[in-house]
Amino acid sequence: MGARGFFISLEGVEGTGKSTQAGMLSEALMASGLQTILTAEPGGTVLSEKVRALLLDVSHKGMDHMTELLLYSAARRQHLTELIVPSLESGYSVITDRFSDSTMAYQGYGRGIDLGLIEKLDSMVTGNTRPDLTLLLDLEVKEGLRRNRDASKVDRLELEDHEFHERVREGFLRISRMEPRRVAVIDASQGVDKVHRAIMTAVRERLPLPG
Repeated sequence: MGARGFFISLEGVEGTGKSTQAGMLSEALMASGLQTILTAEPGGTVLSEKVRALLLDVSHKGMDHMTELLLYSAARRQHLTELIVPSLESGYSVITDRFSDSTMAYQGYGRGIDLGLIEKLDSMVTGNTRPDLTLLLDLEVKEGLRRNRDASKVDRLELEDHEFHERVREGFLRISRMEPRRVAVIDASQGVDKVHRAIMTAVRERLPLPG
């Protein structure tokens, strides 16, 4: 069996361009010779995609916060066991649009669920699997929500008030300050190409890419 692949996550508030940047990063890593799998949370497997539909459906506005946490955790567990871990062990590098940091930011800092409880649950769910590198695309909340409105993107979380999203952003930034070796903060207010270049600089600085 070859070497384990790299595990990279992209995080951030709504409208930071994570999906676009994850795709560009995947293409760049494949061009460098790495076999790469691109995925996203909640999702990545048939079961996890069904959970995603429940979580983001705007008709479920009254979902209990603990129910929300447990559904995200269930989707992540299936994602890990079915896709992420087997891929990494087979030598593929995995890029995921969101991972555990989103749960801490949204359900912990945003919803106010006890951070210690979330940490314990996440440890059970992930077996302490952590990305080798997390790219935090940081952007002012107002701008991120405006971008999503312009793209006609609406889901249940985006219907939350501005203060909720500010708490989420601060949660992400706190995580980056607590784990600076794992989390690289990227200014997402720049153009798409500039953000990509900043991401590639961070990746090359922190991961031993071929070539």
